[in-house]
Amino acid sequence: MPYKEMSQIKHVGFLTLNNFSLIAFSNAIEILRMANYLLGEEAYQWSVYATDGEPAVASNGLSLSKTTQLNYSNMPDVLLVCGGVDIQHAVTADVIKLLTQASKHNMWLGGLCTGSYALAKAGLLDGYKCTIHWENMASLCEQFSGISFMEELFVIDRNRCTCAGGTAPLDLMLAFVAARFDKNWAGKNWAGKNLVAEISDQFMVVRARDSKDQQHIPVAARVGYSHKALVEVSALMEANIEEPLSLDELARLADLSQRHLQRMFKHTLNMTPMHYYLNLRLRRARALLLQTEMSVMSVTVACGFQSSCHFSKSYRTLFGYSPSMERNQHKHAPPVHVISSAENKLAKQPSYA
Repeated sequence: MPYKEMSQIKHVGFLTLNNFSLIAFSNAIEILRMANYLLGEEAYQWSVYATDGEPAVASNGLSLSKTTQLNYSNMPDVLLVCGGVDIQHAVTADVIKLLTQASKHNMWLGGLCTGSYALAKAGLLDGYKCTIHWENMASLCEQFSGISFMEELFVIDRNRCTCAGGTAPLDLMLAFVAARFDKNWAGKNWAGKNLVAEISDQFMVVRARDSKDQQHIPVAARVGYSHKALVEVSALMEANIEEPLSLDELARLADLSQRHLQRMFKHTLNMTPMHYYLNLRLRRARALLLQTEMSVMSVTVACGFQSSCHFSKSYRTLFGYSPSMERNQHKHAPPVHVISSAENKLAKQPSYA
């Protein structure tokens, strides 16, 4: 039996591991609760599991009383592994066995926070794209070379869904809601309305982030605190977005030769300094477009672009949309990018992998 389409997901299972992140778990399950509340019906159901049926203890010391063992006669449509700190010790042989057995039922599998590690350890992310909290990304890239780790807040690749933790599970679950109940769904008292927007309003969420949004990974965490010169140059770039510095100015302020600066970025980040700088400016521009009422021209100037044509072309190259298209789309439901099997074969490997 093939796995269900994203729009058919109704029963969500949460496998809680020891020291799981309660904020990640809560952000995910509360979206389902609010969807049911606003719809006035049980559109979603959820189950909370532990490997032995005993309550798992979260990283803040709290535990969940209503946990059970996974029932293979009543499997959820998607099983989300809830990880947290000290994930290596939380992923026991019993966890690996449970996930391996669950995978044979052709269900969706996912990871919240460091839950991706459990799936990777079980060999269930090989050949998939996924994400994990930025603190764990560098080490997992080294440990699991057959997996493409992305820097996005969440990644949906066929029947795998992973997210970075913190508040990112909220955005992941909103993506599931959007896939099932789009703005044209003619449900009870909901014709023409956008359920995702209504849920976001209830939780004071200004904008539901989509699968193109990246984690803000501190450059020191990305390259290591030993690369002091690179961290310093990156800080200079972030402090000079509206009036970008030239390569010569960056090298001079960091007391480096241009050649050394170029070599350092290429070796560590697999891109030139100015390419990295351009991406910083474009990501700042995207935040302004989606989180403020600034005009596209004002954003163009604020992010150091001399012409709207150059800005639009660069923006489209990185994000796949023009600035105006991006803004218009986010006035409605956020787009959800689900990687298909064919697309996965053609996709470029990320520089981080």
